[in-house]
Amino acid sequence: GYYRELFENILEDPSGEDISGLLLLHPSCIFHLVESCSSTIHLIIQDLASLQSQGHSALLQDIKVLVVAHNIPTRLCPDWYAATAPAAVPQPRGSPPAESTAEVVAECLALLPQMAACIQSSEDDSEDMDESLHTLAPELLIPAETVAYLCHAEECSSPEDFLRMYLSPTQVVLDSETVWPVPSHLFA
Repeated sequence: GYYRELFENILEDPSGEDISGLLLLHPSCIFHLVESCSSTIHLIIQDLASLQSQGHSALLQDIKVLVVAHNIPTRLCPDWYAATAPAAVPQPRGSPPAESTAEVVAECLALLPQMAACIQSSEDDSEDMDESLHTLAPELLIPAETVAYLCHAEECSSPEDFLRMYLSPTQVVLDSETVWPVPSHLFA
């Protein structure tokens, strides 16, 4: 409901590009991949920031922006997909527990292309998507514990923090600014 209304409002803008991605619903948290142009993604993050500013009454809590990438040659998901994860998602086999937030994010990003390929192949194989992603490839689902960890990680930006960084100009100090003017006279 929330996403459908949000996407319909965004797509009313004539410059808006189609939105694709994956919405992974866990019993206690949500993970979503959104693919669109940068202005559309910016509008989505703005909406999430206003949603989170509602406090404890907000629909979504502890929202984090993990990665925003530009100029990606192809989309992972040609359409918008939603998958419901079971209460307990198994941890991927053979992978040691990550030690840092960056490693956890990298593990999630590594699973996304595989998840998208699985969805694409199952959609191509059958005309009805009765099978859920967790029945097709449960090892590709991002566990709820991982999503919860990322939602509470200080290294990940909230929508407000992301927008603050996105909208503020970069303060670059050039090497010439640190060298000139020379602090003392060259000739005494």
